[in-house]
Amino acid sequence: MKLATVRTEDGLRAVRVENDGYVDIGPGDVGELLRREDWQSVAAAADGPVLPVEPSRLVPVVPHPGKIVCVGLNYRTHITEMGRDLPEFPTLFAKFPEALIGPNDTLVLPPESDAVDWEAELVVVVGRSVRRADRATAEAAIAGYTVLNDVTARDWQFRTREWLQGKTWEATTPLGPVLVTPDELPADAEISCTIDDEVVQKSTINDLLFDAADLVAYVSTMITLNPGDMIATGTTGGVGHARKPPRYLKDGQTIVTRVEGIGELVTRVRRDTAS
Repeated sequence: MKLATVRTEDGLRAVRVENDGYVDIGPGDVGELLRREDWQSVAAAADGPVLPVEPSRLVPVVPHPGKIVCVGLNYRTHITEMGRDLPEFPTLFAKFPEALIGPNDTLVLPPESDAVDWEAELVVVVGRSVRRADRATAEAAIAGYTVLNDVTARDWQFRTREWLQGKTWEATTPLGPVLVTPDELPADAEISCTIDDEVVQKSTINDLLFDAADLVAYVSTMITLNPGDMIATGTTGGVGHARKPPRYLKDGQTIVTRVEGIGELVTRVRRDTAS
């Protein structure tokens, strides 16, 4: 099953994605839907009006998550390119909901940074409240998966040893296009990022050091994860900052971020001179 959140004249609606359109599940967004204990049966049985497929209608699949926990250095290829050792524990930081934009929205580069980078990521979306989960409980708590590009202001990220200030710039993080339930995601799903049709990142989720269940279990040890919370699982090799010389996003480029079985984000880049 694939779910999305769309913009309508009457506000946001959660929808089930079918080949011929978006089946209206009801008012609200996918995050609100996930807070219902019976969300799976409600979504599967919905037979509301069918809305036409219009990419511009799509907003972040969970527009207002309570938590966006992000994992750094979690693909072996990316750890190697950044010159790091394999970590013993996940490297965690956070984003805030204000950072999110829709799967086809324009990315306006912040004028304060000249070193904005790309990072294609698989995202875990939590479907039930969980605390101190073992692996089986963690797997059962996963509602599904979506796609994110962890757009990063590298010059701000590395001002200090803490990364947050480079990671959560407002309206810079594309998310979507849909949430897919776990049965829809191939075990070796390909993840990729292209810039103006040049492949800059390409791997599979098998390269993850800590997988989805590992991360849900680990984060839930510290804090309760609730429906709609998200864990961005990290990026694979090929980021601009690790290249010699480094490469960063420029005005007029188009980024396409894909995860097999889920879909793609199409992000046009624009440079403004003032915020």
